[in-house]
Amino acid sequence: MASATATGKLSREEFRRQKDLDAARKAGTAPAALDEEGHAINPHIPQYIAQAPWYLDTGAPSLSHQRMPEYDRSADKLDNWYDRGAKAGPAAKKYRKGACENCGAMTHKKQDCLERPRKRGARFTNKDIAADEIIQEVASGYDAKRDRWNGYDPSEHKKVYEEYQAVEAARLQLREEAIDKQTTTDLAEVRKVAKAGKTEGGKDRDDDFGSSEDEDEDADKYAEAADAVGQKLDTKTRITVRNLRIREDTAKYLINLDPSSAYYDPKTRSMRDNPLQNVPPEEVQNYSLFFIALFAGENFLRYSGEATEVQKLQLFAWNAAARGNDVHMNANPTEGELLHHKYQEKKEHLKDSTKVSILAKYGGEQYLEKAPKELLQGQTEEYVEFSRTGQVVKGKERAKARSKYPEDVFVNNHTAVWGSWYDPSSGQWGFACCHSAVHLSYCTGQAGVDAARASSAQQLLASSSVAVEADRDAPPAEPSIKVEAGSVDDRRKKAEELFSKKRLGEGDLKLNDRKLADAIQAERKRKGRGEEDEWGSKRKKAGDSYEVTEEELEAYRMNRRMTEDPMANYVDTDL
Repeated sequence: MASATATGKLSREEFRRQKDLDAARKAGTAPAALDEEGHAINPHIPQYIAQAPWYLDTGAPSLSHQRMPEYDRSADKLDNWYDRGAKAGPAAKKYRKGACENCGAMTHKKQDCLERPRKRGARFTNKDIAADEIIQEVASGYDAKRDRWNGYDPSEHKKVYEEYQAVEAARLQLREEAIDKQTTTDLAEVRKVAKAGKTEGGKDRDDDFGSSEDEDEDADKYAEAADAVGQKLDTKTRITVRNLRIREDTAKYLINLDPSSAYYDPKTRSMRDNPLQNVPPEEVQNYSLFFIALFAGENFLRYSGEATEVQKLQLFAWNAAARGNDVHMNANPTEGELLHHKYQEKKEHLKDSTKVSILAKYGGEQYLEKAPKELLQGQTEEYVEFSRTGQVVKGKERAKARSKYPEDVFVNNHTAVWGSWYDPSSGQWGFACCHSAVHLSYCTGQAGVDAARASSAQQLLASSSVAVEADRDAPPAEPSIKVEAGSVDDRRKKAEELFSKKRLGEGDLKLNDRKLADAIQAERKRKGRGEEDEWGSKRKKAGDSYEVTEEELEAYRMNRRMTEDPMANYVDTDL
């Protein structure tokens, strides 16, 4: 019999001998096991550590699976990278077969060529043959492949220093030219200019022509001392306070609780629009609401008084400084205001001269004269102010948001939109102008309304009943009249079958008591035979065209088991 070790399992005898050997090794009476390198294995190591997994098992005792494998780390060096732009000797004189058709190098093909595509390649011209590149095989490891700085040349950073030095030299030159243009009689300034021209660098350079660190510090100091827009900033305590109010005052968002009133921004604590636009302060009866009505919104303060003029001056100063002019509203506000005034005068003069020259050349001055705005659009007291982009700034209520879909678009001669009319009899939507329930149909006007009304079920029933009453009242004199009365009866029955509630299973039905009793007994017998799912199967198998009567349907309903009834399975055990 084959041994159990051949199948990978130990027999009972071999397992017992293995346990005895392990106990002897732990006691020190048996020598320890040796690995493939001849080192002794500690017998006290647990089995889950000493036993190798199935994919690393060599069949001999070993602890190599617990040690880190030794890999070749030569590929992980940072200096092991491609030699960019290295060429293999001088270029060839003639085009060689199999070379790049564009540049003539043998190390790549035309689709892999990085040189600019020539109008006629080297294959046809045999000129400017490019040298062959050196194909380098760089074996990079896991870390070297994912190192973003691998192959970086530190000498490339020298260009940053050179660019900075060029900018600094240009800045110094501009500053020297600006000082030369200023007419000064101060001897100290003249000495500074002379000293700056002699000294070139190091500690001897003057502050006016030296590094810009001191100037940047001064600029930062003045920037910190400036107040931020919309804030109350204390530069000494470094505490920012945003538009705080007195606790006794009513909050802006409590002035008008209507959701459609002015919008309140909780982040900046600002309410741009007037919360009570239609309530003047003199009409407020409550004394506490009098001061509330005086609040007209943040935009009222922003666009009233001299606030707009200050904004225009600041904008002019920014534009002038961007064009190279020395204009600053905080440093010299008087100069900025004078320059802005001169700029406005020149602008108006240029505008008038341009207008006069155009009218003198092309004419048409009579078309510029028009009636006053009050006569053209009517007199109104509504004041509306718009921004540059055409948005309403103040003086008008905020426009309601409209739908993104087109509204009030009439197609196919309709005067109403689709969905403006609903037919309760058929449950369909349509056009109110012609009562048409067909989408994108052509409008028929009043004729369509009359036709829809005449073809309704109520109108058909009413016309049939009127015809029957008229036939009953008429004397039966001639046989032709009888034929007409018969046709009227047929039409009335047909209309009742089509549009009456009895056709839908509603209304009062007249059942035959004898037929109903027979149908109930037959239904009970059928259920007793277990024909729950084969109702009327005998008649179907016989091939007869059988129609269920009202009595049989009523008997089925009366004997149907209501599974959803919670009391269906209830049985009173006390009886």
